[in-house]
Amino acid sequence: MTTIEFRKDLFADERDDNLNEIGKPKLRQDIVGHVTGRSPYYDDHLFEGLLHMRCVRSPHHHARIRAIDYTRAEAMPGVVRIVRPQDVPHNINTLLSLINFGRDDEALLQPDKVAYKGEPVAAVIATSERAARDAVAAITVDYEVLAHVLDLDAALAPDAPIVNETYPNNTFDYHERFDHQKLRFGDVDAAFAQADHIVEDSYQMSPIEQAPLETCGAIAAPETNDRYVCYTGTQALFFSLGTTAKLLDMASSRLHFIGGTVGGGFGGKVDSLHEPLAVLGAMLTGAPVKFCFDREEEMQVGAPRGAERWHIKDGVMNDGRIVARAFTGLFDAGAYTRLSSYAIVKATGHLPGPYTIPNIASNVYCVYTNRTPATAMRGFGITGVDFAIECHMDQVAERVGADPIELRLINAYRDGDMKAHRRSAKNTALIECCQVAAQKAQWALSPQMAALSSLQGGGEGWRAQIPATPTDAVGQIGERRRQTVPLEPGQHGAPAGQVPAGQAGETVHAAPPQREDMQVAPERIGHRTAATPGYPASPGPQRSTPVVPPAHAPAYASASPSPRGTPAAPATRTFASPTPQPPPPLQASPAPALQDLSLQRQPPPSSPSSSSPSSSPLRTTGYQPLPPYQPQPAHHRPAAGGPGTSASNAPAASTASTTPPSPAPSPPPSTASPPTAPSGDGPASDAYRPEQPFQRGVKRPGVSRFISGTRRR
Repeated sequence: MTTIEFRKDLFADERDDNLNEIGKPKLRQDIVGHVTGRSPYYDDHLFEGLLHMRCVRSPHHHARIRAIDYTRAEAMPGVVRIVRPQDVPHNINTLLSLINFGRDDEALLQPDKVAYKGEPVAAVIATSERAARDAVAAITVDYEVLAHVLDLDAALAPDAPIVNETYPNNTFDYHERFDHQKLRFGDVDAAFAQADHIVEDSYQMSPIEQAPLETCGAIAAPETNDRYVCYTGTQALFFSLGTTAKLLDMASSRLHFIGGTVGGGFGGKVDSLHEPLAVLGAMLTGAPVKFCFDREEEMQVGAPRGAERWHIKDGVMNDGRIVARAFTGLFDAGAYTRLSSYAIVKATGHLPGPYTIPNIASNVYCVYTNRTPATAMRGFGITGVDFAIECHMDQVAERVGADPIELRLINAYRDGDMKAHRRSAKNTALIECCQVAAQKAQWALSPQMAALSSLQGGGEGWRAQIPATPTDAVGQIGERRRQTVPLEPGQHGAPAGQVPAGQAGETVHAAPPQREDMQVAPERIGHRTAATPGYPASPGPQRSTPVVPPAHAPAYASASPSPRGTPAAPATRTFASPTPQPPPPLQASPAPALQDLSLQRQPPPSSPSSSSPSSSPLRTTGYQPLPPYQPQPAHHRPAAGGPGTSASNAPAASTASTTPPSPAPSPPPSTASPPTAPSGDGPASDAYRPEQPFQRGVKRPGVSRFISGTRRR
């Protein structure tokens, strides 16, 4: 019996059914060894005269090392060698430096200052594990305890203690310029101002220890020809080889690394530091040395999945179309970088999730705290933000009275849609997955939603265009230590440490109640910015729901209450700049109606008809589609640097005006011939249509530029 199901009704040309492995009963190659107990693990390699290594670890989150006394330990029976920081030939490293990403920031044995509880400062090599443990207990370390920081928001405060001396701003440096990874696509401020609803909330993920049954460890021994063999349970054999060669300042050809069966890893054994310590012990003693965590160490200093905190703000129309989404992501890297900076690059490339949203902005930070350094775990960089996105989608559905599955169908990527990082979407299948999930759960979808297809309607009209995208230079390296700067995109204008007041005639609502572990620090409510020269206040009140469009703007189709009823809108944070300006225009062509966008395939013969009209846009028996989101006409604003100038760099208005802004004057007619619009779906001049998207793969250090994939041609 198999659980594999091929949906030929959805993807007829997906693949043939002549599969060699999938869906057929097969025996794993290692199954016999596992069930008979004969699979070899690193700890099964026995050596005569094997020595044991244990580490001296800091009992403090943050402390300076004044002195270490090894006298008692050196005189104890069974102790062969004390390994000091000065015994490490090149005592500084970071894993991603092997692919030229980031700076070395972590010592193998810390000589000066510990930055997390459990950080190793020395090691003992003894003839037995008991002797090694007794010697570790006999070593005394004089610490000067320092202030520490364990919270992400607190670590970003200008006066926070410096966790990592290599990155004194407590954030990883991106592109040698910014303290965070930016993503800008479209104009979120303008779209928020024109949205019918604003939905925002914060989501918190705690650190997770992978907890493998086999704890991290390695055994190293001298070989002939001045080489060393290392048996290890690492998940990344060549990363471990390169790290060991770098820390020990030796040619990798002198190292013989042997992997094998991994007794559980899940990402926690990608950047282990057991191999260099074990090999160093073998070099110093000339004997085989075993170094492994016990269970307590695995839980305390084994690198976990890092904590994440995400704040998401959506601008939504009454018909369920999400027109703007702003992200602020905080990754807790712990005391050192390890793999967290790479996880943020992955997360940013994944935004805004599997949804077509025309205006996206994100600021994602790799934050250093006095916690155990974090590492990989099962989709790290993606899993946490996906959790936040899907929780937020449910909140959006509740706010606009939409069916949660149909809300996802309306906004889902289709093949050919433009992603926020300006690549064409392909091999999409969220629409079909939602339809199948609804079918199996016996969840009723409207006929039109059941007839949508990810193969049709993508990349047409506005879905293929790049809107005007303001950029900014806020958050440059060092700014946070000199002043308070905004964390979140799309939030503007107030002196440092103050929450901006509401504009006259508007109400500043309290933030919606949250669980205690999800509360946002007060200084993050609204924004964090400084009224300093060079950073003028940015325009645009951030409106609560609903927004009334200006008199000269085309009216949106209004949605009547859904079958579930219209839920009460929760309190929303609403702030305005003390000197607001009109919102900048959204530059995009009018979109065709939803039925023209989707180009639905014909429903199966058994499907009910969708011709009966309805006044509700979502979850009705007779689905009557409404025109999707269309941008408002351009508003007048003072020229601050030409088209595409960031709203945050525009000069603030001298006085607040309560009258509607006047429409911008029509541009003079162009003498050039207008571009030909493809298929009548809007102008082609602003459209971005890559001829060969992903043809050469991604251009990132350590990744093959020939990566590509095709599912449907």
